[in-house]
Amino acid sequence: MFAFLAEKAEQAQEAAEQAPIIVRLVNQYFGEYAYNFEMKYTYPRWKTLLAKFGTTPDAVFGVYTPENAIPWYTIMFVIACILSIALIWIMKGKLSEDEPSHGQQTLEVGVLAVRSMLEDIVGPHGLQYFPVVMTFAVLILISNLMGFFPLFMSPTSATSVTFALGLSSFLYYNYIGIKENGIFGHLKHFAGPIWWIAPLIFSIELVSNLIRPFTLGIRLFANMFADEKVLDTIAHLAPGITYWIVPVALMPLSLFVAFIQTFVFVLLSQLYISEVSHPPHDSHAHVPDDGMEIVAPVLT
Repeated sequence: MFAFLAEKAEQAQEAAEQAPIIVRLVNQYFGEYAYNFEMKYTYPRWKTLLAKFGTTPDAVFGVYTPENAIPWYTIMFVIACILSIALIWIMKGKLSEDEPSHGQQTLEVGVLAVRSMLEDIVGPHGLQYFPVVMTFAVLILISNLMGFFPLFMSPTSATSVTFALGLSSFLYYNYIGIKENGIFGHLKHFAGPIWWIAPLIFSIELVSNLIRPFTLGIRLFANMFADEKVLDTIAHLAPGITYWIVPVALMPLSLFVAFIQTFVFVLLSQLYISEVSHPPHDSHAHVPDDGMEIVAPVLT
């Protein structure tokens, strides 16, 4: 495990050296303050913890310097958050029912697609989770697409960002489960309906749930990181002018990867929500003339 972390530290160090100018400028003006904070508060704690495993923070995270005190992926993720808000505000423009702009129509397609997925996977009551799920979709898509533009890098090609997103999804759907079912009801859900194999099922389901943040993070990171490496490798295999032509020709594939990874993350998050969320109990039911019962859930 620490060999993997050490390798990631080397990659992070290389990425810092090749970081866009905006990252270097941020560290130039604010890196000293961040470095002093890290050395005073976080570095000693990491040093004490990692010493028990026979390693050091520098070996795991890379050498601490003012030039890389604020990691490139942190800066890029903050920019992704700002871009997400700015692009939505620009695209929606002046909302109109009669003559919607192209930006408004694009946003409406995305909103309707996510709402439809929530209704199909979670149920009509799942629309209450739309703001968080849509936030995941927009933020991850913008983060994935940032690598297409000069001066930017995709923050989702860093494990720190993708693990944070996976952990956020994990905490959110568990919060929903505890809120709707209570802590004991949520844990009982892991045991299944058959009492005599409940201990085995509970253990399996508990482990399965605990590794979900890592599977979500690894899946997103691996695909985005691999996409960038493939493009870089192919570009270096083609000398001369084709150094630029080949990556451009492969951009549609990269664009597809960016969209499909956003879809996969959002889809899995909705599936996890559907496991712990249930329709409200106060449903209206009536019996028609043919004797068939129709249940209509009440949206709250």
